[in-house]
Amino acid sequence: MATKGEQTRDAILRAAIDRFGREGFRATSVADIARDASVGGTVAYAYFPNKEALFLAAVDEDAASLIGEGLALLDSDPTPLAWRRNLAITLYLAMEQHPLTRRLLAGLEPEVSARVMEIPALADLRKAVAERLAAEQLTGNVRHDIDPVTIGNGVVALVLSLLTSLVLVGGDVIASHADDVIAVFDAALSPPQG
Repeated sequence: MATKGEQTRDAILRAAIDRFGREGFRATSVADIARDASVGGTVAYAYFPNKEALFLAAVDEDAASLIGEGLALLDSDPTPLAWRRNLAITLYLAMEQHPLTRRLLAGLEPEVSARVMEIPALADLRKAVAERLAAEQLTGNVRHDIDPVTIGNGVVALVLSLLTSLVLVGGDVIASHADDVIAVFDAALSPPQG
């Protein structure tokens, strides 16, 4: 069971994710977040030293939740090729519930856009993709001449680029090229036929 302090911190963080996701960093005050969390105006500073620290914690938490959906897909789908086709789409569809992460990928928070690649939860996704690639190497579904860690890192970078494109251009436009993107992943990962 969470302590009262942990519950308060969590309420502040959830309110921050919601408020920053709706209004952005500049338009949001810590007092707004405290009010949304039903705590006193200065209580947030007991958990976060300043607005920037609260914003970064909110970004990390929201992105971790979104990435968790991608990790669940990797864990739950035993079909060798399906995760390649579904990872970016799963994350894109889940982004509706993660407006703060969506703001970042849309470039609406330029001060932290460069930090997107360093979100802590991405390390978990990189590791999971590398493990999946290594496991599929053992079954013959992935080329044996690639390094799963390096390629896993690249896959995650490409998926983030795709998500950014989907957010900026729209899923309908990108959907017309989905088969081409899948063909690139398959060509890079699948063993040669014949």
